[in-house]
Amino acid sequence: MPTDMSEIRVRKRKRLREKELKALSEGLSSATGVEVLALKDTVDTAAGPDYELVFVNNVIEGLIVEGKPFLTVRGLLKHNVSQRYVTVDMGAVPFVTNGADVMTPGIVEVDPQVREGDMVWIRDVTHKRPLAVGRALVSAEVMAAKSPGKAIKNLHFVGDKVWKYDER
Repeated sequence: MPTDMSEIRVRKRKRLREKELKALSEGLSSATGVEVLALKDTVDTAAGPDYELVFVNNVIEGLIVEGKPFLTVRGLLKHNVSQRYVTVDMGAVPFVTNGADVMTPGIVEVDPQVREGDMVWIRDVTHKRPLAVGRALVSAEVMAAKSPGKAIKNLHFVGDKVWKYDER
């Protein structure tokens, strides 16, 4: 299936059983605040290059990083998620959408519930649309205080291999 090196390699794809599906659904709901999976959905997981991928009806809508499930940018666009966001200024957008980690000076707003280690989604200040998904390296308080340094490790962004997988 892969035609060039920019495509993602998906291995060990498997259909989730009801019990696994329920656990994943609860994990995604608690992380995002919205119901993501429906009973009629066909859900598979697969090993991706850096984390596990979650396919919902053959579209990568989620990922599991170190046991923590979260939505991909496509999943965020589909479901109206309003928690665990970090808003960046427009100057940071080109860097974030190229895979750069988020630095605290570029952050203009952050969900106060964000804790160090949480999975978060990054949005731009103008359109409030998802740009990327990452892991918080510091808490919301530290991000809001604008202490210099990295705030979020970028794990997945618009235009990366995971995003392009569903454009075939």
